[in-house]
Amino acid sequence: MSKHIAVVGLGSMGGAMATALVAGGWQVRGYDPSPAARATAREAGVDAVDTLEQLAGTPYVVLSLPSAQVVEASLPVLLASPGTVAVVDTTTSRPDTSAACAARAAHHGVSFVDAPVSGGRTGAVAGRLTAFVGAEPDALDAARPVLEALTAGQFRHLGGPGSGNVVKLLNNILAAVNLVAVGEALAVAKSYGVDPAASAAGISGASGASKASAAMYPDWVLSGTYDSGFSLGLMARDAALAVETAKQRGETPRLLAAASERWQEALADLGPAADFSEIARTVAPTLTR
Repeated sequence: MSKHIAVVGLGSMGGAMATALVAGGWQVRGYDPSPAARATAREAGVDAVDTLEQLAGTPYVVLSLPSAQVVEASLPVLLASPGTVAVVDTTTSRPDTSAACAARAAHHGVSFVDAPVSGGRTGAVAGRLTAFVGAEPDALDAARPVLEALTAGQFRHLGGPGSGNVVKLLNNILAAVNLVAVGEALAVAKSYGVDPAASAAGISGASGASKASAAMYPDWVLSGTYDSGFSLGLMARDAALAVETAKQRGETPRLLAAASERWQEALADLGPAADFSEIARTVAPTLTR
């Protein structure tokens, strides 16, 4: 098996995945339109190139891109030369885009797997992300060495092309709901004179537990650090896309839609560059004073 791999998108997540692949013994080339991102990647041992075209034909490719549109635009460039075995798209993207990309890649004899990831930069650097995988069985087999390297086996095959992004979007909007709900609940506790940190710990040991109560609020909000490394703009985008994806199949998730609206309000107030944990500033301002 070839251990030559290209990483397209060397931002916070892509750069961390590239670093983990270098540590795992892969020969890693990479591209990002940002000269600063390319420079940082070079310091980590990545052969960062100046154009996307230079990566065409690389046996394995990992995509870590900001949107479905960028994935669609990048794939034809990468398929312009023969030699690619599998493309693993870790972007949180549109399910229909993933299905279309899989069909286009298959026409070139290349496997395309949608494998959006969870676990943040820390998980990426450690090679222990969780991946939600959508692919035909033969495409999954072709991409398995890359998925193993990125997740240490923590990936779940959920169905055909696009399935990974359906479940990843649902995962993200559930996290978005929990961040709103836990913030509101802890604010109520504080209004009664109950310490929010103690409240979060109590809830996290009972049936109301969530990652928001157990880790996100204690680690990022109540500590005042707001340093998850994931932007509010991306979470607002994912929540809106999850609701849009549901509506395309005739589903009307009213609670999810209401939560998405809260994220759009926070986006307008705080801007896309704010940390996503800063949603607390708008849904539970008494916790952030």
